[in-house]
Amino acid sequence: MGISTLTNLNSKSRKSKALVAATVASALALGACVSPVAMEDGRYTHHIGNAPVISNETPYSASLSCLGAFARTNIGLTPRIAVGNIADYTGKEEFEGGRRVTQGAALMAMSALDRGGVRLLERFDTSVSELELRYANNRLIGEDTGDWRRVTAGSIPGSDYYLVGGITELNYNIRSNGAEASGGDPSPTDPIGTFGISIYVMDVGIDLRLVDTRSLEVVDVISYQKQIIGREISAGVFDFFNGNIVDVSVGERALEPIQLAVRAVIERATLEMISHLYNAGPEVCADIIAESGDPIGAPNGRRQWGNDQIATEEHQRRDPDRWHERRDDTIRATLRGRMH
Repeated sequence: MGISTLTNLNSKSRKSKALVAATVASALALGACVSPVAMEDGRYTHHIGNAPVISNETPYSASLSCLGAFARTNIGLTPRIAVGNIADYTGKEEFEGGRRVTQGAALMAMSALDRGGVRLLERFDTSVSELELRYANNRLIGEDTGDWRRVTAGSIPGSDYYLVGGITELNYNIRSNGAEASGGDPSPTDPIGTFGISIYVMDVGIDLRLVDTRSLEVVDVISYQKQIIGREISAGVFDFFNGNIVDVSVGERALEPIQLAVRAVIERATLEMISHLYNAGPEVCADIIAESGDPIGAPNGRRQWGNDQIATEEHQRRDPDRWHERRDDTIRATLRGRMH
């Protein structure tokens, strides 16, 4: 074995040792973020991230608030609405297990109805009320006065309508497209660059119905869908650098939140339903702004709304811009501080 061969072997050995040392040092540096012994505050490590809690809104939330402000001033006692089961009927599950879409659609509907100014009645989870009623019937619950709680007939108000339905569609990869490109010098030692992009679309759909509690007549039915987009971008460089292989790649993958899309569809559907009950359309936001200067504030005076102002025709419900804070000209022009 020649001297040059030994020199090359020793050089490679030193490089390998340096690589191992760098790897061990990186592992130790990462491990320093977690201590095997609890710190003075009782934790092994500190949380990462500092994003604050924010309001969970969709592009239709501002319109719901605006409609609620209108109802509080111009209607007074709004209809009482209860929310029943809004189940997931898609049957889609994650690969690791669990449902693909939210099981809390009924809770989203409650938040939307409350924002829209209706009087909500609890019918979704009455277990605590039923237990307390049973205890009160047995004179087991006492009041602050020392007397037992009395059960009074007619103390629980009834609902005028109830909202039920379900998430009925979740369609994967309706359409997708992508492109990849790579380029470099023909020489095997020169770097090669790569770039790729993929875009895909899916959708989610719901079917809701509003039912008259007394007659069980279905007074309103709405079926809506929303498309969801996802993208994936990647770029990389491959090169031989002084006999070493260098492969560097970066990428970004994003998917529009599925559960937020479900919330948006529910808010749009509840907007259409309660605006029909209020006999009002998107134009009420312009009136509220003109009278009070703020969609959250209370307008001055009362208005009488006639049949000519009802905005519930089928072609209007099919309008994709209606009630959307960035697409509906009436909403966009009048919602102060909502311009994007």
